[in-house]
Formats: sequence, structure tokens, C-alpha cells
Amino acid sequence: MSSDATLNAGDIARLAGVGRAAVSNWRRRYDDFPRPVGGTAASPLFSLREVEDWLRENGKAFEVSLGDRVWQSLRGAGDDLRLPELVARAGAVLLYLHRDPDGWRRLARDPALSGLPAAVEKATGDLPRVGHAADDLGADLVRLLAGLAAERGADGAFELICERYVEAHSRALDVTRADIAALLATLIGPEPRMVLDPACGIGTLLLTGGGRDVRVLGQELDETAAAIAAVRLLLRGIHAEIIAGDALTRDAFATTSADAVVCHPPFNERAWGFDELTGDPRWEYGLPPRGESELAWVQHCLARVRPGGTVAILMPPAAASRRSGRRIRGNLLRAGALRGVVTLSAAGPDLWLLRRPAPGERPPSELLLMDASDDFAAVAAAWPAHLAGTAGTAGRTVRIIDLLDDEVDVSPARHRPRRDATELGRGFAAARDGFQAALEGLRGGPPELRTAGRDREPLMTTVAELVKEGAVTVLQAPFKIPMAESGTPVLTGEDIAAGGPPSGRTRPGPALVTLAAGDIVAAPTGAIRVVTAETGAGAVLGPQLTAYRVDPDTLDADFVAGFLRFAGTSAAASSRVHPASSRTDARRVRIPRLPLPEQRAYGGAFRGLIALEDGLRETAALGETLVRLGFEGLVDGHLLPCDQRA
Repeated sequence: MSSDATLNAGDIARLAGVGRAAVSNWRRRYDDFPRPVGGTAASPLFSLREVEDWLRENGKAFEVSLGDRVWQSLRGAGDDLRLPELVARAGAVLLYLHRDPDGWRRLARDPALSGLPAAVEKATGDLPRVGHAADDLGADLVRLLAGLAAERGADGAFELICERYVEAHSRALDVTRADIAALLATLIGPEPRMVLDPACGIGTLLLTGGGRDVRVLGQELDETAAAIAAVRLLLRGIHAEIIAGDALTRDAFATTSADAVVCHPPFNERAWGFDELTGDPRWEYGLPPRGESELAWVQHCLARVRPGGTVAILMPPAAASRRSGRRIRGNLLRAGALRGVVTLSAAGPDLWLLRRPAPGERPPSELLLMDASDDFAAVAAAWPAHLAGTAGTAGRTVRIIDLLDDEVDVSPARHRPRRDATELGRGFAAARDGFQAALEGLRGGPPELRTAGRDREPLMTTVAELVKEGAVTVLQAPFKIPMAESGTPVLTGEDIAAGGPPSGRTRPGPALVTLAAGDIVAAPTGAIRVVTAETGAGAVLGPQLTAYRVDPDTLDADFVAGFLRFAGTSAAASSRVHPASSRTDARRVRIPRLPLPEQRAYGGAFRGLIALEDGLRETAALGETLVRLGFEGLVDGHLLPCDQRA
């Protein structure tokens, strides 16, 4: 391992299986915690070796996998500005190991690996230039890379490095979400022979849409990103050609007609080449305005797909309605090129689906407009149905002639289908009945509580003391739990906050904590729940949650939960992790020592208050639905005031 390997507080938390706050707490509480060796005051870096030693000396679980050793050593080989280049060079080394294992075995006999740069350059001549791949990595790091490749395979090793790279540079990298990439791969049709991405980044869309029998073409302005993309694809055995350069001003595939084009272009680019490209033949549907770089990318993609081929391109939501782009949107609609606009999620980009019109093809009369709300399966079903003109898109299409007005607004939200009057009326009636029933449930009111006398205060204890006595057992969930579509139920933090049943699923594993009825589950937000047979018994404790299992012969679970809940929501000074912190240290929470019958009386009162809180939350949600449907019905004309007749 390189002695230069460093890690930040987030890395320490991930490797130790704790939250970042725990690492901050260690730094405050322990004078011997390792001092930063680099980074900044806001984001310090620590020596991996020193952190390992400190954690072992203090009896804290800490295991550094080979993959993490490689990543931390790679980060220590240069500053953050050079990290992309170092990742690309590591990828070139892994591609060499994959392509010439015999050559590596011979070369590895040299302790200094002096012949490595030339060997890597010779074996990876089809990569965008990244310099001598072994420079600045060092022999120790290269040997670690070889060990990781032997453990995971060269492609698995590089995917791990890329995953860490994206995590470390999440603000600087605009990487397409994996589920969106998978959707685009589905929408471009079954097994296209050639797929192009003219703004491929680190290759996410091509990696999902490519295959061994598919020719994959990509272009990327950033040379190191292009190299990373090429390595990812080539290590998967995909026939890929990745070119570094600006696809708009220096098109590397000017004579190409791909079967499908996928693209996640840069948004809001002012310097996209407007002056240089004014007379470019790609602007078949109109010269893109200077401030509408995305419409330049749309037309570039259409120019590089064969007639009848599909373009799936991610766009900013504003591109569907900006006044400056209405002429091009209108021309795309008239020609039958723009076939669908999908709002993927509330916070994400829109998806534009286009087809290059074939000669003599009759333009369609309708445009697919959908608000998917993350239901990508619905999009995958609606798109082929729309192209085939079959059932399956009812309420999701708009007549193109109705869109060709002064605005040419193709925003799905603007053309949301009006709800059927009968359906809306039934929904309003159901929401009203539910709201009234919830109000009836609240009439029971809070539990009866009396004013305490001037009796002597009971003897107090703390959760920490109860743990020492064996009356309470603390169970901690793993920091991360891989979620699955089916398997063992998982009680999550959201379930605790909402008071609902387990909503997650995971596969069985040795580190998982199975909950029993009576367990008290606490979330970092301060939410507390006592598990019952209906709300989590038999489920697995979700990530970052803590369970307190009480001895039923000495403690009432609802009694303990009430005091934990109060401490978590009030952030009482006596239970804070630090005087200036709002977080609660449950070990410091004070609990009175009372006989079990008195505890149960307290527990019943606490249960009543929690039931009241749940009822208020449910009533508020039903009230919001009732108001929303009422406004929608009155505005659309589907509902009328009771003193008005239709």
C-alpha cells in the first residue's frame, strides 16, 4: 500500500460503518485522533495508515478492502484537480492487464516496473490519449490495481474506481442516473446495430445501451472523460470507438448514420458555437438561438441518425416552453420528428423522443406527452404503443395541431389530461368522507393527564446505566443495506416517521438485525417507534437506525420510548452529544426508576399521544387532498357549488 493513501471524513465513516457525525465526534472527543495531512479546513484529508492504527487501538471495527486501498492510494497520488486524469490512467493500466496478462506476468518481475509505460501505451492505442498511463501512479499502486483485477476482474475493478470517483466528484460530474440510462436503452428499440452518443461523458448511456453485437460510437469534449468511457466499454467487450472533441464544432462522425442516438448534453451552454455554425446544414429545423444550445444538440442528433431511427435525448424542462425555441419546436412537430416529451421526475430532466422522418412518411397527428413521476415502466410501455398507434396511450397524447399556436408549448404539465368529471367527483367524495372519518377519530382527544403533586422526584437513571445492567440491549443496523425488489422486509427511517409498516426489501445477510415486538426503533431525525406485530416484528432494522431491546420483566417499552422521544425532539441540553449540537446522545437520556405498573401507566399515556399525533398527520394529509381536488374540480368545471345547478 502506498504510504500516501489518504481519506476524508466521509471515507472514514463509510469504511467504519458509522455516520459522518460519529467521525466529527471522534475528532472532538479524542485528542489522539490523527491530525489532517492535507485537504482544506472544510474538507481535511487524513492518513489511511494513521486512521487504521487509531481505530484498531480504540477497538472500533474498521476493515479496508483491497478496492478501498486502491481508491485511497489513487487519490493520494495527486490533488483533486488531477484525479480525473489519474482515474483514466488507472483504467488504461487495467485495460493493459486485461489484454496482455502474459506480458504483465513477465513485466511484474521487475520491482520498479520500468517497462510498464511503454507496454501500456502499446496495448491501449485505441484509447483517447491520456499520456503514459503508469506515470505518477507508482509501482505499488499498479501492483494494487493488478491485485484488484485478479479479485474482481479488470472491468469490475474499474467500475469500483469509477463509482468512487463519481461519489467524490458528484458536484462536478453530471452523470446520468442508472435507472434513466436503462430506460433510454429500452426506448431506442431492440438491438440496434449502431448506437451513437455525441456527448457521452464517462460512458453511462453507451454502457447501458451497448452490447457485444452493437457498434458503439461516442464523442466527448473532455479528453479524460472520453478515455474513462472508452475503458469502461472496452473492458466489457463492447465494440466501441470513443473520440475526444466537441461534437457540435468538431464532429467526429459527420458521415455516420446510426440506428439510434442517445444523449445527455450539457445544459445552458452559451459558448456552443453559435457564431461559427450559423450556416451549418444540420439546422434543418431552424437556426438554434444563442441561448438554446439544447436545440442545437437535438438537431445534431437527428442529423446523425438514419431515417426512421430513434433519438432519445435528455433536456431541461424549460426547453419545452421557452419562447425563443418555439419556431424550432413547431418545425419539429410539423415534420413529425418530435414524437414524445416525458417529464421523468419532479427534480430531473425531461426526455424528448424523436424519429428522423423517412422519405414519403406521413407525419403523425399526435404527440405523446407524459408525466412519468418516476414510473419508468409506464413510459417503456407507452412509447412503442404510441409508435404503433395501438391502445395504451389513452389520455397521454395531444393533437399536434392543437400545439401549433403562438407558444408551441410541449410541456407535459401544460397539457395534463383533464380528469373525467365522474372520476373526480368520486375522488372528492371519498376524500371528504375520509377526512370526516379522521376528524371523528380525533374526537377521542388526548389521554387524560392530571397535575402532579409535590411528591419527591423519583430516582433517575440513564440509558447507558440500563445497558450496563442488562435491562436494555442496543442493536445497530449496518450503515448501508442493499435494497431489492423482493426478499426480507426492511423497516426504514421513512417508515418510522410515518408510523407505517416496513416498505423496503433486502436479501438475507449475516449483519442484519431482525426486529421483535417491543423493540424501540430510533431514527437519526429523532423519530421513535415501538415495534408491534403489525408494524415491523420480523422485519430487518433499516440503515442508520438503532433498536433498543428492553427486558420486559423490568422495563415497559412504551415508557422508555416516551422519554427517548422527548429527548430526541426537544434536544434537551443534558442529552446532547455536544453543548453546541442539536443531536441527542441516547445513552445520556434520563429515565425515572419506577415500578413496572407505573411504567405501564406512563407507557399508555405516551401511546395515546403518539396515536393523536398519527391521527393529526393523517387528517392533515386527507385535508390537503380534499382541498386540491376541490380546487381542481371547480376550476375545470367538473364540480359545482351546491347552490348552483348544471
